[in-house]
Amino acid sequence: MISCDKAAVICSKTQYREAGFRERFQLWMHLFICKSCASFSRKNRQLSDLCDQADIKTLSAEEKSRLKLRLHPDLSEEA
Repeated sequence: MISCDKAAVICSKTQYREAGFRERFQLWMHLFICKSCASFSRKNRQLSDLCDQADIKTLSAEEKSRLKLRLHPDLSEEA
């Protein structure tokens, strides 16, 4: 039986399709017994689904650099 901490790690890996068969099986067994982790897994999946629906965009590396220079103009002298 895996610990709740290990189950949380595997839960996250499973969401991003990074967990192997053995880890997924261990997680499934743990979730069958531990209702707290089952609840965590369900909420974690819901959060990921909401983030996907939100169509969140991130800044490119260039945009981040420009923003950083606007916030801290004194850094441009060091570069």
